[in-house]
Amino acid sequence: MRLSSLLWILLIGVSFFGSCSKGDTPVVNPAPTNLTVTATINADNSGNVNFVASATNAATYEYDFGNGIFQTVPSGTVMYKYPASGNYKVNVIAKSTAGQTISKSVDVSVTVAQSLIWSDEFDAPGAPNPAKWNYDLGAGGWGNAELQYYTNRTDNAIVSNGTLKIIAKKENYSGSAYTSARLLTKDKFSFKYGKVEVRAKLPVGVGTWPAAWMLGANINTVNWPNCGEIDIMEHKGSDVNKIYGTLHYPGNFGGNAVGGTKVITGATTEFHVYTCEWTAVSIKFYIDDVLFYSFANNNTLPFNQNFFVLLNLAMGGNFGGPVDAGFTTTTYEVDYVRVYQ
Repeated sequence: MRLSSLLWILLIGVSFFGSCSKGDTPVVNPAPTNLTVTATINADNSGNVNFVASATNAATYEYDFGNGIFQTVPSGTVMYKYPASGNYKVNVIAKSTAGQTISKSVDVSVTVAQSLIWSDEFDAPGAPNPAKWNYDLGAGGWGNAELQYYTNRTDNAIVSNGTLKIIAKKENYSGSAYTSARLLTKDKFSFKYGKVEVRAKLPVGVGTWPAAWMLGANINTVNWPNCGEIDIMEHKGSDVNKIYGTLHYPGNFGGNAVGGTKVITGATTEFHVYTCEWTAVSIKFYIDDVLFYSFANNNTLPFNQNFFVLLNLAMGGNFGGPVDAGFTTTTYEVDYVRVYQ
């Protein structure tokens, strides 16, 4: 009887301990499961999108909004405003307190309506509006070996019949063989991100070099090319109808700048709209709404600060090349400059 009792006790003990197997031990930090993500796009074309992410056992949610912007959201609910229209793949990572993750992606198509924040329609005859434009004055083109002397005379820049006319002339002036004008909004208007439109008819003549472009507003502090340069439109009179969109920044400037070109028709006989769309993640160049070059922007580049606008007509120089010996005068005609955000 004593041996039977002992065996019975042992059997009860084995049964008890066997019932507490490792497989039945509660998990202290379970991984997240059942992740769902919804995106509701506001119908007002503001760029606002409301995201709701939910998962079992999730402590935080990490959002990648598909445009280089990231945000950690403990609740999973967030409203994000896209700065530009586009199609974006949004990825959400749900993370447990122990760091275990699960992820899911959704696609959103966003339309952003922009508002006009600054423009010059060139409707007031006479000198360009002094409330909007300053002048760069002098010769040499600031290192470009240009041949003109930039003045602030109405002989070289005047508004008439609804357009700005920047006029280059062959004339001896303060030691230079040509005169022209370079207008800029520096110290009057600058902006960060947006869309710039310049409607213009370009000048005729071998050696002409018209441009619509932008420089970083901190140029006086950091100098060029550290301030960054965005060339919305450049054209060589020696290569008619070929339009350049170019970016200059440290490591990529001058002859090593990056950009694209597009050949159009009627650059010197018709007005065309030259456009730059600039965001934190891209800089895109268009002619008459047709994209011809796209550049990936990021926070290591100087294109994430205020820039101002310039319009000028150079003669010769490193880009313009030799001027036709028979050149006398030509006009770069601008219908408007508009900036949207």
